[in-house]
Amino acid sequence: MSKFTMEDLVNYAKKWGFVYQGSEIYGGLANTWDYGPLGVELKKNLKTAWWKTFIQQSPYNVGLDSSILLNPDTWKASGHIDGFSDPLLDCKACNTRHRADKLIEEHAEEEIEVDGWSEEKLFEYINQNNVVCPNCGALNYTDIRKFNLMFKTTQGVVDDSKSDIYLRPETAQGIFLNFKNIERSMRLKLPFGIGQIGKSFRNEITPGNFIFRTREFEQMELEFFCQPNTELKWFDYWKKTSKEFLLKQGLSEENLRLKDHKPEQLSHYSNATTDIEYKFPWGFDELWGIASRTDYDLKQHQTLSGQTLTYHDQETNERYLPYVIEPSLGVERLFLSVLLESYKEETLADGETRINMKLPAHLAPYKVAVFPLIKKYHREKAEEIFTFISDFFPTTYDESGNIGKRYRRQDAIGTPFVITIDDDGRDNDIFTVRDRDTMEQVKLKKADLVPYLIKKTRYQ
Repeated sequence: MSKFTMEDLVNYAKKWGFVYQGSEIYGGLANTWDYGPLGVELKKNLKTAWWKTFIQQSPYNVGLDSSILLNPDTWKASGHIDGFSDPLLDCKACNTRHRADKLIEEHAEEEIEVDGWSEEKLFEYINQNNVVCPNCGALNYTDIRKFNLMFKTTQGVVDDSKSDIYLRPETAQGIFLNFKNIERSMRLKLPFGIGQIGKSFRNEITPGNFIFRTREFEQMELEFFCQPNTELKWFDYWKKTSKEFLLKQGLSEENLRLKDHKPEQLSHYSNATTDIEYKFPWGFDELWGIASRTDYDLKQHQTLSGQTLTYHDQETNERYLPYVIEPSLGVERLFLSVLLESYKEETLADGETRINMKLPAHLAPYKVAVFPLIKKYHREKAEEIFTFISDFFPTTYDESGNIGKRYRRQDAIGTPFVITIDDDGRDNDIFTVRDRDTMEQVKLKKADLVPYLIKKTRYQ
């Protein structure tokens, strides 16, 4: 990973059309981001790769798209109404608000685990270790109190008929609510998984680090249902599969680590949890959470709804609640890690420098760029080839500036292949194809272009 700052990445992402500040012409809205022409393609490609690996190619899993708005009893059963909160305190000197756990983690010189700490322990550590306000330097805080992270809204148009509902803080609960529907309609037998990609919303008090922590985000989430006492085997299976997926998206082994939660750090519903962390500019931080959730979720929904969610095992003639393994990955965090990993500043043999966004070909926003070597002589044929190629691949066309500058633009946005039309292309239908990373060129007939590019850009 090249040594460059988060500010450099934010500027790069805006300049080249990956990510823009939300509502920018009005001064922006804090921690909202819009994905530009290249960003929306990269996000789509990341989601397609996840879906192919975890749904399409899996012999176990099927897909779902559940609603964002759910019956509010869902969040009572899941524990989100009572327990989904952050420990907050205010600085009395400057009236800024902070998360107590983040203050401690950022203050500590060595890595420290505060998961599971009580409010009293957090507050005691802050005072005993002189964890001052990062805004004004004072050590004068209010007591810690819990702040619920869910966005509340109302449903209904008449005041006396309105009811409180919530934007979902995770996609998982929609899967649990549809467990029996999917089991019956798809005639599934354990083990099987249900995956979905969708928006979630959390009213984070300390969002930041560009798109790493935002209030509106997308999750790629799998709930894998299995027989009790087999869950830890499947937990290891999905942990291994998840890491392999990340490596196939171009993330390097040295920038990844698996961090197992200690028993005292586990959530009350979990009997095993591992975070796959990526080495971001500020250090290792969570990219993907994988949790063995036991039968907690189905049990909670069965109890509150009064509906039976047990599974009938025809082989043993038993009825039981399945255990669940949950690999949950944020699209934006994967997007950020892929950009960080792929960004390279290279010095070429002639001394020239270039930005090379070395995205894996299956993730590149454009797979192909088409150039006329000389606009006056080669434009007509180049436009013909653009029309032909764009039927198969996301393709861009560029005839502005000299050929070297056009190559550099495509290198900077990650386009893996450029087709240049010269006299040989115009007169003989033989075209030059340039590779982004090696800068080597091959000559191909028109009939060979698509098979060649499919082989080079296909996600295996």
